[in-house]
Amino acid sequence: MASDGTATVTDIPVDGVTLEGELVVPPDATGLVVFAHGSGSSRHSPRNKFVAETLRERGLGTLLFDLLTEVEDQERENRFDIPLLTDRLVATTAWVRDRSDLTADSIGYFGSSTGAAAALRGAARPETAIDVVVSRGGRVDMAAEVVDDVTAPTLLIVGGDDESVRELNRELYDALTVERDLHVVEGAGHLFEGPGELEAVADAAADWFAMHLA
Repeated sequence: MASDGTATVTDIPVDGVTLEGELVVPPDATGLVVFAHGSGSSRHSPRNKFVAETLRERGLGTLLFDLLTEVEDQERENRFDIPLLTDRLVATTAWVRDRSDLTADSIGYFGSSTGAAAALRGAARPETAIDVVVSRGGRVDMAAEVVDDVTAPTLLIVGGDDESVRELNRELYDALTVERDLHVVEGAGHLFEGPGELEAVADAAADWFAMHLA
C-alpha cells in the first residue's frame, strides 16, 4: 500500500456527486480503515479523527470522508437514510480499490452511531470484501436484517452507561455468527467524553484492526 504518509484531501466521485475525504496512508501500511460517521457529523469529527490518528500510529491507513454533500446534509432525513449511506460507503470502497496508487488489499470499516449501521450493511455486501468491522456506539439495530450476511470479524464498542445502545449491541452480538467481541467502556456515555474513554475506544479499535488487517 503505497503512500508517503501525508494527508491528502481528495474528491471522491460516486453516484453522480462528489464527496470530500481525507486519505492518509503511512509508509508500509498493512491495511486501510474507511470511516463511516454518524448523523450530523462529518469527516471533521474530532472523535473519529482521534481514533484515526491512533490507527495510523499502529501502521494503518485511514480514509475519513463525508457520506453526504453539503446540500444533501441540509436535509435531515438524508442523515438517517441508511440505504443511501450504505451505497455511498460501498461506492467509496470501490473507488479505493480502483486507485492505482494504493494496494488496498486489506480494508476495514469503522462506523459510529448510524454510520455503524452503514458499515455493517456495507460489510454484508459480497462486492466490498471487507476484512474487519469496528462499531463505536453503533445503532446496529438498523442493520439487524443483514447480520447473517456479515462475514468479517466484528468488534462492537459501547459505553457502559449508554444503556439503550448497549442493549442493542448485545442483541446484535448474540446474533452474529462470525468472530466477534463486545467491548464495554465502563462509565462511558454515548459520546465517550470522560477522561480516558475515547483513548480506550481507540486502543480497542486499533488492537482489533491490527489483528485482522494484514
